[in-house]
Amino acid sequence: MVSTSSSMCLDQWSSVLRPLATKRRIKNACTILGFRTRGITSNDFGTLLGENLKILKNIILQDGIHFTKVWTKSSKSLISYESGRIYFENYRNCYSSLTPEPQLLYELPRQSKAEKIEDSLLCQCPLHKVLPHASEQKPCLLALMANNWLYRLSADTGETLQRVYLSPHFRFRSLDWDIPQETFYIKSIQHKQTPLARQAGVDNNVFMHLAIFRVFPLHVVGLLEISKKVFGKSVVDVLLSQGVLAVSHSTKCVKLYNFEYIVKQFRTKELFLGQQCDLYDARGIVGNAPYGIPVNIQIKECPPVLFKMSYFDNGIQIGGHPWHYIYTPNHKRDRGTHHICSIRDGALAKNGIQDMKCDSLEADWIFFHPDDSGRIIHAGPSTINVLRIREETGFNSHYEVVCEFSITTSRDSKASSQVMVTSSGRTVKRRFQHLDDDPEQETFKMAKYEDELDLLAIVDVSPTEEDVGQASVRLHDNKSGVLMKRIALEEPWDVTYSHEVYFDRDTIIHIEQQRNNNFSCHVYKMNRTKNLR
Repeated sequence: MVSTSSSMCLDQWSSVLRPLATKRRIKNACTILGFRTRGITSNDFGTLLGENLKILKNIILQDGIHFTKVWTKSSKSLISYESGRIYFENYRNCYSSLTPEPQLLYELPRQSKAEKIEDSLLCQCPLHKVLPHASEQKPCLLALMANNWLYRLSADTGETLQRVYLSPHFRFRSLDWDIPQETFYIKSIQHKQTPLARQAGVDNNVFMHLAIFRVFPLHVVGLLEISKKVFGKSVVDVLLSQGVLAVSHSTKCVKLYNFEYIVKQFRTKELFLGQQCDLYDARGIVGNAPYGIPVNIQIKECPPVLFKMSYFDNGIQIGGHPWHYIYTPNHKRDRGTHHICSIRDGALAKNGIQDMKCDSLEADWIFFHPDDSGRIIHAGPSTINVLRIREETGFNSHYEVVCEFSITTSRDSKASSQVMVTSSGRTVKRRFQHLDDDPEQETFKMAKYEDELDLLAIVDVSPTEEDVGQASVRLHDNKSGVLMKRIALEEPWDVTYSHEVYFDRDTIIHIEQQRNNNFSCHVYKMNRTKNLR
């Protein structure tokens, strides 16, 4: 049991509708539960959920709480996880991880190769508005089929809720979010010139097509044509993110364009699913076979460039408060470094060149913190730095990158030393140096953010006497970086194969690749020690 002196003061609040905003925030789980049983709580659902998650966080971080493996399942195909659902056999089988042990939600019938799922997105239910149909108010899986059909399946039963035929002319391969849970896009394969067209002297300027949709309810924005004649013959990739069209070139250059401007200037006609359309003298029903979705966004001239930058590798990331971007300049001397610059004028921030100086097989990784704090996470094999962009005081406003806190591995300094002393007292220098991500040392493998519990989940792997890795999930305070809990995974960690770890509320999921291209999924659940007092 958990005892607290704060619970003695509950009667003082019995006549109050809710705690006053000026009072100190209550962090004690027992006190929060006492308020709730007496009806002393907010009517706002978000506030209620936040208080419940605080209680769960406090319970998880208790010393007597452990995580126990409750389920393992193997597959000969890729396994994926998202929001409490584990997908096997190319999304054909779906298990819920919300129960004490994962349970089968649905199993789709076997399909031909033409009807297999190429890619998918999980679409959550909207909370800000009520939709006309009850099926649209529930979570669904947006599945792109190999035969160019887009299916909207129930996330709980697998039932087909809606079908949209994309096009008889272009093959679509992948889908992704533009704005999460608001707008998504589907990319076609790159259009390559056929040998016959090359011999006939016909120049194919069309590089790719993007089909853009809004959700809640499903609505087509348009089918966009990406032309080399407009964007240049060096185009190698295109994507949408946060309303920005990003075009990458083979010259290691990326250009950003305002997608809203493109729609307003170049959309010839607004389309509606299920309605007749006669665009380009071809009649049909939008979203039905064989008509599909016609090209209604044709860019005739290059739109204004919002931003242009040359980079070496890994592209460009934009974020932070105020707006900054992270990139590696396209110079040999800058390889291995990350430059943080203001998007306003391109000025490099003070201490804006981040260099881990790590000697490892795998490169370090850097990204803007997912908690919308504007911070930056820079992770390497032995160190994880959480950085903040700070505005310097003075007449000319400049920005400085400061380290808020660092998390380091526990390594033996003697073992990593290049100089060793023999039993006779001679000093000997090693001829070779251990890599920073050598399996014989504790190494960071991934860093993720659990937004609902406000915790950093970091996976480290340590060597064992059996010459296999032992993985642990470390839970750190997101504000200070203090280690709050360490959870050991039972199965060995083979560094030669790929791994993915998810920490979701009271559940840890480890998906690993094994020999002969097999995969396994291990599920851990929160468990309390029986003899805890």
